[in-house]
Amino acid sequence: MKTYEFGDKSKPVILLLPGTCCHWKATFGEVIPLLESSFYVVCVSYDGFDETEDTVFPSMTEETEKIEAYIQERFGGKICCAYGCSLGGSFVGLLVQRGKIHIAHGILGSSDLDQSSPLAASLKAHLIAPILQGMLQKGKLPNWMNRWVEKRSPEEQVYFEKMLSMFGIGTTRMAFVKRESIYNQFYSDLVTPLAEHISAPDTVIHCFYATKMGERYEARYRRHFAEPDIVRHELQHEELLVCQPERWAVLVQEKALGMD
Repeated sequence: MKTYEFGDKSKPVILLLPGTCCHWKATFGEVIPLLESSFYVVCVSYDGFDETEDTVFPSMTEETEKIEAYIQERFGGKICCAYGCSLGGSFVGLLVQRGKIHIAHGILGSSDLDQSSPLAASLKAHLIAPILQGMLQKGKLPNWMNRWVEKRSPEEQVYFEKMLSMFGIGTTRMAFVKRESIYNQFYSDLVTPLAEHISAPDTVIHCFYATKMGERYEARYRRHFAEPDIVRHELQHEELLVCQPERWAVLVQEKALGMD
């Protein structure tokens, strides 16, 4: 696991956690400059998804332990904020649940928090891993996915293009990712238990709820966290981050620092 740091070390620390099979720079490269005026920005690059390492993603628990060790060593075990993009929101939940470090503000970016039995998770991971690996190696979608995207409205196509760029579609920069890393990340996210009604002293959980995902996701946020701050947007999954980065950055600053 690698970390990349930006800005003034005297400012409050914000930890940025990418989504499933996503590169840290493709996910957060555009918003890092927008955050540097207020934060010392730290991006996590997961095992198996950083081109400078020959590693394999182990499991959600093992990667969480590495993040905890890094925060303990680098920042004395305390940071201002952790933002989890999609899968990264599961890491935020686990970090708060485990209580090994202190995060004043945990923000989930329209995370789905899906959980499955080991058998169901294995079947799903065995199905999705070769598809995702093929997409990353070739830098393009399968024909059937392309046809589906082409049928979307122009506005939706802009959103999907930005989301696909976050996955590395359009380039082969993620061709180095091993199928084992994809499988392990997808599978372990589904089977690693996230407790109900998670709370920690002096920690606030904010959930950027993309309402177009469906009402069941709000129910999940309320089930897994004791008193979540639900921030509703009439948008799709992580659309705020990928399509409205300036608005996203302002909202993150407001929630983590009380800036109006």
